[in-house]
Amino acid sequence: MILTRVAPDPRRPDYRLVEVDRGRFASLPVEALVGLDLVVGREIGPLVLERLQELADLEAAHRAALRALARRAHARFDLRRRLLQKQHPPAAVDGALDRLGAAGLLNDAQFARDFAAAKARRGRGPARLVRDLQSQGVDRRVAEEAVRDSLAAEGVNASDAVRVLAEKRVRQLAGLPPAVKKRRLVAFLARRGFAGAEVREVVESLKS
Repeated sequence: MILTRVAPDPRRPDYRLVEVDRGRFASLPVEALVGLDLVVGREIGPLVLERLQELADLEAAHRAALRALARRAHARFDLRRRLLQKQHPPAAVDGALDRLGAAGLLNDAQFARDFAAAKARRGRGPARLVRDLQSQGVDRRVAEEAVRDSLAAEGVNASDAVRVLAEKRVRQLAGLPPAVKKRRLVAFLARRGFAGAEVREVVESLKS
């Protein structure tokens, strides 16, 4: 394989367009090409070609990750899983995620706080929020801390929230036998992430 062109990328001044055998190979950072001894018109050695492919894979994974983050926020584990599903090499994916983390664009703690705050406003309880965050790969300790901080910042009181939800649900269950109503109310609140003494107290007060 012959290196046939290395030219500035008009869209990214700190990148170079690398052409191999008169076909575009990749747009790569200038700093990453230093030391590769690239000479236009010469054959590319196996080790250099391997390194160029690694850099190209990293850039492709990084661009795919940026597109995903532009659509919505992700936890690192979830974003990694999605990139691997799109057949990006694991090493390239990890390198791209590390780059995003260093740039402050991928932060599980911040993601968890934002997620918990948004979903809490829609009536999800603490336990459900923690489960949802864990399902996206957020560490349990990070998830619990984020939920606690977010609920406090949003001024969400679990006791008040569960009562509002329960009162609304009870109206929808009107006409059912008390035992059935109680069972369905408990199940509903559990699915929304509420449990414990708060649920028992509210259910007992509303079941009649």
